[in-house]
Amino acid sequence: MNRRDFVTTSLAAAAGAALSRNTSFAAGQIAAPVPGAIAESVIKQARFPESFLWGTATASYQNEGAWNEDGKGESLWDRFTHTPGKVRGAATGDVSCDQYHLYPQDIALAKSLNIKSHRFSISWPRIQPTGIGAPNMKGIDHYSRFVDTLLAAGIRPWCTMYHWDLPQALEDKGGWPNRDLAGYFADYAGILGKHLGDRITTWAPFNMPWAIAFMSYAAGAFPPQRTSFTDYLKAAHTLALAQAEANRAVKAASPKATVGSAYEMAPSYPKTNSPEDRAAADRYHNMNNVFFLEATMKGRYPNAFVGEPPLQQMGFKPGDEKLLLAPLDWIGFHFYGRRVVSDASKEVFATGGAFSGTEIESNSPGGRDPYTRFRAGMPTEGPLTESGIEIWPRGIYDLVTRITKEYDHPFIEITESGCGYLDSPNEQGRVPDTRRIDWYRQVLAELARAISDGAKVRAYHAWTLLDNFQWGEGYTERYGLIYTDFRSQKRTIKDSGHWYAKVAASNRLEV
Repeated sequence: MNRRDFVTTSLAAAAGAALSRNTSFAAGQIAAPVPGAIAESVIKQARFPESFLWGTATASYQNEGAWNEDGKGESLWDRFTHTPGKVRGAATGDVSCDQYHLYPQDIALAKSLNIKSHRFSISWPRIQPTGIGAPNMKGIDHYSRFVDTLLAAGIRPWCTMYHWDLPQALEDKGGWPNRDLAGYFADYAGILGKHLGDRITTWAPFNMPWAIAFMSYAAGAFPPQRTSFTDYLKAAHTLALAQAEANRAVKAASPKATVGSAYEMAPSYPKTNSPEDRAAADRYHNMNNVFFLEATMKGRYPNAFVGEPPLQQMGFKPGDEKLLLAPLDWIGFHFYGRRVVSDASKEVFATGGAFSGTEIESNSPGGRDPYTRFRAGMPTEGPLTESGIEIWPRGIYDLVTRITKEYDHPFIEITESGCGYLDSPNEQGRVPDTRRIDWYRQVLAELARAISDGAKVRAYHAWTLLDNFQWGEGYTERYGLIYTDFRSQKRTIKDSGHWYAKVAASNRLEV
């Protein structure tokens, strides 16, 4: 099921529900909240530290366009979107927001919104057209100018090395299930550190590594659309190795580098209070939230499986535990919504089933996959955004406080967080997206509460700066603080963007 169908079928159940404030952790689990509104007084009282970094996030393929200019190689998303029937509306990222050419005006707009940190990604095939070999200096020069423009605007350049646009030539070599890609990726990271590490000090190797492995190689939802659980496990292990190798490589090239993460995370709530569902919710947390985090922080994988970890299927070799270990300087993760998880370990597993949501989940008999054996549903107890994601602000509090406790109060950055609504300019040229403002007010109030309770959250990056290409949904979803007219490339700051600018200037939500 796609997200738009998900909205249609779930809207009645979602009407009018909001968030409860009467939930708590119990023995590492999160009890299911009861719907209820956040008090307006709580939002008005929310405060953020003086040094807090208000930011935005973007991604190369979703924004840049210029898909074959200045020596850039083909990515697997180029190949995918150029294949008929793969993306809603036959959309491609060939032009998108044309940010490759228009970045000076976009950075000027970000400055006008009082943005102090901008998370962007670098296109690997723009640097190494085939994923290996000497760098394409036109690509290096582009990102050098991009970073200089950010710095001139007083904005911290925050770089994701890889946001899904793998060089197609490396997919032709087997893609992420091929262990050799860990070494290729480390070489790429070293190139970035050498040429840009004098100005970029904040790095993350991957955006959403679990999604890279599962959605591409098990679910068959994203390119290369494989449906092999063995490939999924091998890809996960290669990505974990590559994460650590890239950490070491960029620091070897740039002593100023600090390395963190940009993981997808969603708080996991057990469907019932049964021991089985609670254990399943833990497996979800260990696989979807902290699988790659645990690997790099402790050199081991967490207990995400029913039975023994499938290390042989993953391609795990003696000594890999030492290669995996490369502790992060800080922890970054996204927040959009929650998952309600139930156990499926006693059922007979069968492949297939429906997929829905931003982080695609399987509802096949016996659970999502034959190893973790759980079902993770996107609930509809709260209202839904127009992208079909439940609004559950309490989730960010639960997630931040859980990571804070489990990893001994690390520095945390929210690397992506936002909501999809299709508001467009009115007759006066304004974009009155009040629902987006309300979403941010509630979520950020819960984040402020987590900070007041001791979480060391130092930055929040709104997804996204401007409306862009939304992967399989093409241009049918809008998450930006700035409205993009994709025909004229005109940018219009939405009311939410003006509101966010005031929040960034005041560190309070009542502005």
